Amino acid sequence: MASIELDGVTKRFGNVTALNNLDLTVNEGEIYGFLGPNGAGKSTTINILLDFVRPTSGNVQVLGHDAHEESVAVRQRVGVLPDGYHVYDRLTGRKHLQFAIDSKEANDDPDAILERVGIADDGDRKAGGYSKGMKQRLVLGMALVGKPDLLILDEPSTGLDPSGAREMREIIRQERDRGAAVFFSSHILGQVDAVCDRVGILREGELVAEDTVSGLRNAVSTGSTLVVNVDHVPNDIKGRLQALTGVSSVTVDDTVIKIDTNNGSKSAVLTTIEESGVNVEDFSTRDASLEDLFIAYTSDKQEVTA
Repeated sequence: MASIELDGVTKRFGNVTALNNLDLTVNEGEIYGFLGPNGAGKSTTINILLDFVRPTSGNVQVLGHDAHEESVAVRQRVGVLPDGYHVYDRLTGRKHLQFAIDSKEANDDPDAILERVGIADDGDRKAGGYSKGMKQRLVLGMALVGKPDLLILDEPSTGLDPSGAREMREIIRQERDRGAAVFFSSHILGQVDAVCDRVGILREGELVAEDTVSGLRNAVSTGSTLVVNVDHVPNDIKGRLQALTGVSSVTVDDTVIKIDTNNGSKSAVLTTIEESGVNVEDFSTRDASLEDLFIAYTSDKQEVTA
């Protein structure tokens, strides 16, 4: 069953088109990473899902409900960690959670949630004294109230140290394993790469790519980087390698040669190096990162091969 279905959604603000005929499906039990440069339409999409903004045209279904006509039913089953949230400075962390529990008519234990998000020792402190990372954990805890069927997380790692970000990813995976869908918007591409089952890339209001990270990598001509350690570097090796089909760039640093290449030319690269009379002491391959893919899909010079 689909947890999110957008069919032909367009949103215009005056003469500005924020979303253009957007089709998007997120399945239950899936972590979906939603990426795009600033102004691409990510926040508009989230606001439409939550009925904070109405689409100009198109249909929006969330958990089988019309996002506008049945918005109350939707919100009862959705947990939200918004970007730019505010906490009540005079309320303790525990009272924040109790408010969320009462609002959803849930029976969660606030202490258990405080423990789960890593602020068990600070539940009776006023939230105004929390660090940004602690506030982020608190709002995540509020989003988890009532075991929601869908989590919408907008920049969930903001303010968290590496340990906190790792704990955040583990909670997200636990929610996915419980059967919830997670719609995860972030500009920290490493976080998305580490946790998402599928990724959608939005550009100027249009979904320009959607697949697993490995699928996106295979479809874009970013190739990979071959790092070769040699005993010495011949003077002509850079030119010989750059002349090979599939090689886009070559850099030399002391006895390390780095070659940006597609997968089909790796063998020719190694053969060329060996035939130049050097000893290959070691080599490794670095696949295109999600950042490489993001740039490829959102720049004007993108080259998609499939």
